[in-house]
Amino acid sequence: MTPVSPTVAAWSLGLRVRDKREEGGLSGAAAAKKIGIAAAYLSDVERGKKNLSADRLEVLIDVYELPDDEAEEIRNLREQATRRGWWNKYTAIFSTDMLRFFGFEHGAESLHTYDSDLVNGLLQTEAYARAITEAGSPNVRLAEVDRRVNARLTRQQRLVGESPVQFVSIMSEAALYQQIGGPQVLAEQLKHLEKSIEALWETLALQVVPFEARGHHAMGGSSFYLMTFPSGQLPTLLWQETVTSTQLIFDPMTVREYSLAHTEAIKCALSRKDSLKQIREAYKRL
Repeated sequence: MTPVSPTVAAWSLGLRVRDKREEGGLSGAAAAKKIGIAAAYLSDVERGKKNLSADRLEVLIDVYELPDDEAEEIRNLREQATRRGWWNKYTAIFSTDMLRFFGFEHGAESLHTYDSDLVNGLLQTEAYARAITEAGSPNVRLAEVDRRVNARLTRQQRLVGESPVQFVSIMSEAALYQQIGGPQVLAEQLKHLEKSIEALWETLALQVVPFEARGHHAMGGSSFYLMTFPSGQLPTLLWQETVTSTQLIFDPMTVREYSLAHTEAIKCALSRKDSLKQIREAYKRL
């Protein structure tokens, strides 16, 4: 069973109450007035960014005339949304969007990722992650580097356990040769990839796009994640990372374009077994 994520619960609650409001023909402003909150606050609730107090939720249930079964589901979602995730202790060093991404990732059923020149964060060794963090934030204090690396390692817990996330990781062959942290760090990283693939064969599909690939839609673009969730009511969510920004994207058309790009990248990639061979070959060359 996918672990409960307060972030996913808040998002699910927001979508549910938004749909019920629209079904009832209420504008956001009119609904907020009846509930006794600001329209902007209700908007944040519907986007999963804020939570309602128990009392205000009961008022909303009455205003929207929710049947008993739906009301109970909404109450349960609110209770889940009020819990604290492991990422809450990192509010001082990560942006709000980054923390929400951690929460969505934690509650995802599947992840489909693309990386052009780095090993995906969920598959990085501590030394590799540290080298990337230090290179990307040269002025950050050592204590903060430690915390950023610890957060990345904590995220990796979703790959194991009773209900591991289904993970499809597509990466360029360049990631196997870029000497992040130096040859020794890269060698350790490649060996870690090999062991992870072998240990997680049922849930981890890692495929390498070789240098010989003629090209695909994702080539030359930024790293991105596509996340799906256990509830059929939740749409696929996109997380995009660039040099200067990170962004959660909910727009269905944009998500669809990235989904197609990921599919095209898979078509250009080596098979899982051949990708493993490529990783072993890269390791031998060091």
